[in-house]
Amino acid sequence: MNFSTLRNIQGLHAPLKLQMEYRAARQIQRLPFLQSSNLALDTLRGSDESIGFEDILNDPAQSEMMGEPHMMVEYKLGLL
Repeated sequence: MNFSTLRNIQGLHAPLKLQMEYRAARQIQRLPFLQSSNLALDTLRGSDESIGFEDILNDPAQSEMMGEPHMMVEYKLGLL
């Protein structure tokens, strides 16, 4: 649902609350060497109930190559 329609139907608080929830859901992350599922963000967008091609055959969490956890955390923190 678009924000202007939501504002007209439910008032100003509804799109503001939804934007704050999106922002909070985007900030939730796991450690850099673990794949984040972004389940909260998918639920807010309404895409948690659909299964697409990328859900089955393009899952980076099931990759054969794994990075060095210490190096990835240091890179994320800007120490390298």
